[in-house]
Amino acid sequence: MKRGTPGFVGARLKEAREARGLTATALSEILRVTRQSVSQYENEQQTPRPEVMRKIEEVLNLPPAFFSRPVEDEPGDRKIFYRDMESTTKLARARMDRRYLWLNEIADYLQQFVSFPPVDFPRFETPRDPTEISWDSIEVMASKTREYWGLGEGPISNVVSLLESNGAVVARGMMEADELDAFSEWREWHEHNETPYVFLGADKQNAFRSRYDGAHELGHLVLHRNIDKKHVDNTRTHKLIEKQAYRFAGAFLLPASSFANDFYAPSLDTFRALKPKWKVSIAMMIYRSADLGFVGKEQTRRLWINRTRRGWRLREPLDDALDIEEPRLLRRAFELLVNEGVQSRDAIRFALPYASSDIEELAGLPPGFLEDKPAPISLKAYSRKRNGGTNRQPQGPGEIVDFRTTGDT
Repeated sequence: MKRGTPGFVGARLKEAREARGLTATALSEILRVTRQSVSQYENEQQTPRPEVMRKIEEVLNLPPAFFSRPVEDEPGDRKIFYRDMESTTKLARARMDRRYLWLNEIADYLQQFVSFPPVDFPRFETPRDPTEISWDSIEVMASKTREYWGLGEGPISNVVSLLESNGAVVARGMMEADELDAFSEWREWHEHNETPYVFLGADKQNAFRSRYDGAHELGHLVLHRNIDKKHVDNTRTHKLIEKQAYRFAGAFLLPASSFANDFYAPSLDTFRALKPKWKVSIAMMIYRSADLGFVGKEQTRRLWINRTRRGWRLREPLDDALDIEEPRLLRRAFELLVNEGVQSRDAIRFALPYASSDIEELAGLPPGFLEDKPAPISLKAYSRKRNGGTNRQPQGPGEIVDFRTTGDT
């Protein structure tokens, strides 16, 4: 009888492989088995031998429990707003789809113990067909969203905090694909109860770009909540949807009237001076100025040319002057569970059998947070040896040293 792995769930192997961005062929080469064997594992026509199973766990960096978990029914026709449908590779999309489902499960787990802020997003009667959304209506909805949240007409201090405080679950992680800057979804987790999710890419490490990404995804959540999914999947209408979200982001971050008051000359130097105040890129200000008619087509063209000549196409001045806005909701929830003794690190890892590094990244936790902490070590025994092995009791309380913070002497 061939040896195998009892309880092995083939669908979990496929899930793990895709979450790591590997093709079946690539995984087979790493495991030194045939491509057909990987396919048979995933389809449960056979299970891996124990030594192959250990290699799978090592290569995919997932605990044994992950591969024996029952598979729940995957969500059906989800309407996820990805930035670029054409150039994004199937492998990159599959990787983020899997990791996004892990994020969903992490958030669901936390909400068993912690009450998240209630969802408080403005809801407009937007059409199901994006071609019926006008540019003027986008400007109005961006303004009304600011009004709904009481933001006034000035710069927004922190886009991520704004989303989280109004009930969105926000995560930030590596996308490993240039085309995947961010994505979002209204996730239905209970009948007539939806939660907005926003996933921001950490690859580019640019605070101004990340703020735009957050506002762009907010545009999808506000403008496109009601549209039919077929329009998201259609190449032509998808491009329109993206343009609409871009217009919303500009109108939300740079309100027309207050930005107009600051716009004193159509020049790159003007935009550079305004960048620290409004916390948006020079590129966004060029786009916004063109949208509002502050500059004509020829002026806009010259601005783009001069921006390139100055070497600002890939990196602009002051890009390092602003800290990246980090999500805090999930991180604080985990810290609360652990610090208050509601759940131990062991219990968390048991309930969420992913790699600790995956949970830490998706929840914005510091690396190593979910690893076991070594207990403080008493020097009492060492003191007895140092004192000649006597049983003399030390005076006062025993000395405790935490070797995590103590260096060599």
